Formats: sequence, C-alpha cells, structure tokens
Amino acid sequence: MRVLQFPLIKITGCFVSGLLFAHYAKPPFLIALITLLLSFIAIVITYLVPRKAIVPKNYFGVATFLTAFLIGVFTLVSNNPTRNKLHYVHFISSQNKNCAATITIKERLKSTKVNDRYIVQIITLNRKESCGKVLLNIRKNQHISAFEIGTSLKVEGIFDLNRNPNNPNQFDYGSYLENHQIYGQLYVEPSNIQIGSTTDKDIAYYASFLRSQIIRNLEKNHFHKSELSVVVALILGQQQDISPEVVRDYQYAGAVHVLSVSGLHVGFILLFITFLLKPFPNTRTGSIAKLIIVITFLWAFGILAGLAPSVVRSVTMFSFVAVGMYLRRSINIYNTLAVSAFLILLIQPSFLFDVGFQLSYVALYFIVWLQPLLASTWNPKYKIVSYFWDIITVSFAAQIGTLPISIYYFHQFPGLFFITNIVILPGMSLILGLGVMVMLLATFNWVWMPLLKALEWSIWLLNKIIAWVASFENFVFKDIPLHLLSMWGLYLVIFSFVIWMKKPTYRKFIASLFAIIILQGIAISIKYSNQKVQEFIVFNKQGTSIFTERIGDKVTVFFREKLEKNANANLVLRSYLVANYCSIQKKTAISNLLYFKNKKILVIDSSGVYPEKECPDIILLINSPKINLERVFQNWKPQKVVVDASNFKSYCKVWKATCAKEKIPFHNTAEKGFFKL
Repeated sequence: MRVLQFPLIKITGCFVSGLLFAHYAKPPFLIALITLLLSFIAIVITYLVPRKAIVPKNYFGVATFLTAFLIGVFTLVSNNPTRNKLHYVHFISSQNKNCAATITIKERLKSTKVNDRYIVQIITLNRKESCGKVLLNIRKNQHISAFEIGTSLKVEGIFDLNRNPNNPNQFDYGSYLENHQIYGQLYVEPSNIQIGSTTDKDIAYYASFLRSQIIRNLEKNHFHKSELSVVVALILGQQQDISPEVVRDYQYAGAVHVLSVSGLHVGFILLFITFLLKPFPNTRTGSIAKLIIVITFLWAFGILAGLAPSVVRSVTMFSFVAVGMYLRRSINIYNTLAVSAFLILLIQPSFLFDVGFQLSYVALYFIVWLQPLLASTWNPKYKIVSYFWDIITVSFAAQIGTLPISIYYFHQFPGLFFITNIVILPGMSLILGLGVMVMLLATFNWVWMPLLKALEWSIWLLNKIIAWVASFENFVFKDIPLHLLSMWGLYLVIFSFVIWMKKPTYRKFIASLFAIIILQGIAISIKYSNQKVQEFIVFNKQGTSIFTERIGDKVTVFFREKLEKNANANLVLRSYLVANYCSIQKKTAISNLLYFKNKKILVIDSSGVYPEKECPDIILLINSPKINLERVFQNWKPQKVVVDASNFKSYCKVWKATCAKEKIPFHNTAEKGFFKL
C-alpha cells in the first residue's frame, strides 16, 4: 500500500500500537519511563554512529519506530489519573457508600428519565482534599434548573465505583466511563445540594456562558423548541436537549453523523472564513494574518462546541489544511490525518477508545482512499449528475469503511443511508450557513427574523425528511451479530479487494480470495465454539426473574408472569442472544426444581413452599420468600445460595449474613451481576 510509504503514518501506527498495548497490558509507570529513556538513547546512538560502523543504517529507523511505540505506552500510563494519591478511588473502599463532597460542574450530559447528569470534578471528599472526575446523578426536580458549567456545589449522596455489567454481553458502561477517566458515580437528592459561593471561570465556563446566551436569545425570539435542539446540536455540538425520538429517526435514516459536529461542519466553517477574508492582500504578511485569524476562529468554534473528540479531530485536521493553504504548499491528506491523530492522542490518549473518534477517522480515511475508485467507475456528462454521483460515492465509501465497526458496536445497519445523504447533504450547506449567521447575530443579542424563520423552516423540513426515511423500518437491519475476530476478518476482505481493484494483478486477486477463506474460517470457528457451550444464567432484572439454559445456539427461557410475551423484545435477553449467535427455542414458567448438568437447583419463590426431601446443590431465592435460611441449612448444606433482583434489599442483607455465618457462598445479582453455571 502506497499509504504506508509515508514515515509519519508508520510513526503514528507505532504510537497507536503503544497505546493499545498499555491499555491491555497495564505496565507500571516506572518500567514505561525507563524503557522510553533507553529507546531515546538507542536513537541517539544509531544516529551518531557512522554508517560504516558496526551498527547498520536501518537500525535508526527501527529505533525510531520502537521509540514511537514506547511514547504511546508512556503517554497512556502517565495520563492515568488514578496515579495521583489524592484520587478518590483511593478513599472509596465499597459500593453504595454515603459521602459528602465539594464538586465543580464541568460538563452537562443528556438527562435520563430519572436523573439530570453532569460530569464534575471532585475538590474534597468527606472533608479531605481529593481529585478526579465523577458522573453526578441528580434526581429530577421541577423546582431546580440546570446548573451552569463552573458552578461549585456541596453535596451528600451515595458514591458508586464503576462495576462490571449486571448481565452478560450488556454494554459495559463502567469501561466506557473509565475510557473517559471517570471511575465512579455520585447519586444525590436535590434536598442534599448546597450551591457554593465561588464559580470556576475557566475556558469551558466562558464557552458554556456564550452558548447559553445564544440559546436564550433564540428562545426569546420564539424559535421552536424541537428545531432549536437540532440547531444547537448541528452548530454548537450540544445534544443534551434532543428528544430520543428525533435521535432514533436520525439513526434509522443513517444520518446520525449530522447531529455531531464533525469534518462536514468544520470544513464549511473554514470555507466560510476564507471567503470573508478574501479582501485581505495576498502578501506574506497578509497570508500570515489570515492564517492566524482562520486557526483562531476554528479553535474558538471547537471550544464553543465543547471540544468533543469529533470536534477536536476535525479542528486539528483542518488547522493543518489551513496551514498548507496559506503557505501555498501541497497537502498530503494521509499525512494530515496521521499528524492530527498523533497530536490529539498525545494530549488525550483516551480518545482512542471513543467510538465516535474511531468511526470519524475510519470514515474519513475510506472517503479519501476508496471514494476516488468508486467515482471513477462512471463519468457523468452533466455537472448536476456528477454532483449527486459524488455524494453517492462519498456515502458508500464512508459506509463501507465503517460497516464492520458500526455493526460490531451497535448491531444494526441503516439500509437507506444513501437516499438520506442524497436528499439532505445538498441542503446542509444552506442550513449550516444560515445557522452560523444566526448564531453570530444571536451572540450580540440581535436576531433578524427572516433569517431566523428561514433556519427554523429548514430544520423543520430536514426533520420531516429524516422521519420519512426512518419510517421504513424494514430497511433498518437490526440485531446483527458480529464477533471481534469477524470484524477484523471483514476489514481484511475489504482492504484486500480494494487494493486489488485499484491495480488488479493475479497475486492480489488470490490474496483477496484467501482473505475470504480466512473470514469463513473465523465464522466456522465461532460457530463450532458456540455449539460446545452449555450454561445456565440467572439474569439481573429489577422486579422480575429471568433464567436461561443454553445448549449450543438454542436457549430455553424460564420466566415469571411479568416477563413480556415476546421474550426477544426484552433488551436484557436480546443483547445476550445477539452476542452469542443464539435463538430462543423454548419458553417455560419457572418451576421449583431445575436441573443443569449434574447440578440440582432449588427455586424458592414468594410462597416459601419447597420440597423438603430434596437435597439441592444450589438454592435460588426469588420474589422475596419469607423463609428462615438457618432452618433450611439445618437440613441441607448447599454449595451456594443465589438471589436475584426480584427480592427486597432488606431480605438480601439478612440472607447474606446467614450465609456468612454458615460459611456458604452467597451471590446477589444486584451486587455482583448475573450468576452463571
């Protein structure tokens, strides 16, 4: 691949490999530092030693790539906030612990049905100096308005450290938070909040203040709420107030990328500013002045949009594009991508594990790499046809590139994405132009009503088109299983075929066929390994009981009357079935005795009735039975006692103490997550 001939791309690849190695291997800080210093010494030695000496010339390149790898390792290790002895993880020893804390609001997140959510910085914890980011959950209260960025609060509530998923193959929210350097959550009632007297006025505070001022000015001029939430997402990168129905429509239509500030938006901002600066003279001084203005405006826009990973990536990349434009030098887009990724990850390595960051870079790479090949398959005679043909090829290039990774993460694919892009992309320039002008005017507390109404109507029409495309739900392919190895196998097939199509040769064709064989081998291996699996699982589902027995790819579901009639619609079960390539073979009500392999499982429900002659291996308590476990243990000594989330917490505490006294293992799914045999 010609792309790999660029040294910056190789160096960035080694750097990213170092980040991945450190993420999974977790080497100690001291070892990462010492090996990095040794690699720098190796670079100096291999550079200074004459070419005719014992050390060959290519050793300098090897030392350089090794150093890039070790820089990646050291960057991730040194950016781990828990290395700080004052970090709150060193003071929280158990879950559900009552704590008093002083915090500062750093970012407002999208609310749930129950809680308003914020990312906050810990200042003190239980009156001791501390630090670290926490996810703050405040129970919704109509008498409390949203807190501004930088607000200082004194709160009392329950502190929970991140935990593993409660059910198998469920989205690992704890790992997601840790990738954003958040290691716990704080749950607070509104009555336990006291607003502090100080405000942390950093750059995020002023950006939030400006955003709030713009939104207030638009609301004051009666901008419709649903359209305003979309405009704020499009221009300011804030998606907190978009309704779930609108987000779902954009997902089903394959246009959710429109709601995130990305290269499309930043590229337009660059063109818009360049157009405004045309009167500047093209002298050396004028070019430098224009470059400074452009980069300043790009980063001001990035800060205003909240510096999300997609925003940082786009602003960084287009900053390099602007430098090339104003220095009148040719720009290699692959180098630009590599440098922007390297700089972003050097400053914030956790962005590598952000799904949006991954998707945006993969999409952009395939647009640059694959779109010219797709576009060359047809040369329309008319400009208007050529314009729409370019939109189609760009959409297909991006979707082909992101298909494996998006299916792996989300298990669905919008089949009508190309129709959506053909319809909405031509109008996006107009919408973004109107939006930027309206936002600029609203910044100075002045709104021109014809411009405002034109923007509002454009967003209304955009939402209607998206909703219409999303209404064809049969074209949204859901619950697509994809193993991690299958994802890499798909990428191997895609890359091998594109390389072959760019410059066809017999060897490349054979390599492409071999890639297909590898993918088939992966699929057969996964299917074979799944067929050998036999497991019994007690799920953690609040207020009800769900058990499954899996033999290969066939699942029997045991349920109580409260389970939905269609068990496939149950989110907990669906995640498990999709991830394990399974289907429900049978549904049956829970009985008192269940058998799995050589284990006898006694189920005791709310009736408290059970066969006394049985000698179970496992006792499973559901629906809060009123029984005395000490009396039960006089007759039997089970290997384990399991309770699910259908039981009262007070009962679970008593049972746990009884099991501890009798030295019988106790598993509460509400604390430890699902139970599996």
